[in-house]
Amino acid sequence: MTYEELAQKRCQNHPHREAVARCPECLRFFCRECITEHDDRVLCTSCLKNKLLQKPLLSPYSKLPFTMLQFLIGFCIIWLAFYYLGHLLLKIPSSFHEGTFWQGKQ
Repeated sequence: MTYEELAQKRCQNHPHREAVARCPECLRFFCRECITEHDDRVLCTSCLKNKLLQKPLLSPYSKLPFTMLQFLIGFCIIWLAFYYLGHLLLKIPSSFHEGTFWQGKQ
């Protein structure tokens, strides 16, 4: 649709106003006052209202079990990394720490 064709269209709610956008949900034309942006899309107020009513509202604690699971997995991974790093450091001979390790290699 060209700009000239859009300029000929009138707002669905305000027939005396020029339409500036077309709602992708209901395919009707609306003026600036009747259209809004939501989720990077331009929607009319009635389609936006229907979309918000259809979407179930999640409580702030609904993701808590998943978040706790992520925390526990991350904690276990870090603990294991430090545990094995400690074992690796314990396997280094004490002569390395005393400085005699390098003297014996000459």
